[in-house]
Amino acid sequence: MGDILDMVEERLRSAFGEPDARASVTFLGAERIEVLRFTQGELRRYATLGMSAQPMADPLAPAADPLRGPRAEVHLTVRAGRADTSPVLRSLAMAAASPQVEGLVLADGNTLEFGEPLWPGAPFTAFLAAAPDEVVPALPLPAPRDPVRFFPLVPLTPAEAAYKRARGVEALRAHWAGHGTDLTDPVRRASVF
Repeated sequence: MGDILDMVEERLRSAFGEPDARASVTFLGAERIEVLRFTQGELRRYATLGMSAQPMADPLAPAADPLRGPRAEVHLTVRAGRADTSPVLRSLAMAAASPQVEGLVLADGNTLEFGEPLWPGAPFTAFLAAAPDEVVPALPLPAPRDPVRFFPLVPLTPAEAAYKRARGVEALRAHWAGHGTDLTDPVRRASVF
């Protein structure tokens, strides 16, 4: 497990540079999750480390395979200087622990709802998982393990989460694109009603 996390951290460093802060959070029934913070110009990036230690397993499966199954980490990008987003590390760690605690298999379009602001004063109460992209390329692991995929998370307001539930994720993404929504703005308001 340590070797996997060492490789994941190296992949994050190659994508984002040296972390300027890190914190760890442990939840009952889950292994420790670290959150690394990287600053790249006007962007602040947060990435989890620890979610990929175990493969995600279907909660209905009779037994979890300790080697095979999808592995993931999540990352978030926000514009720096517009809000104190440092407390988001707890929400990110909760999102990263959800496969172990709740049996979630993370996929593009999943909504991770928290019912409270993602950080104090945030207009967001949920994350939307986006498809892994080339910002952080997938990390191949020795067979028979699946590669680690890095899912970008987008903060969602309650109105956006409701819109997604009613109309679907593609309609929400089309709405954002049509309105030129800056998804990295940590103080943006919902553009859907």
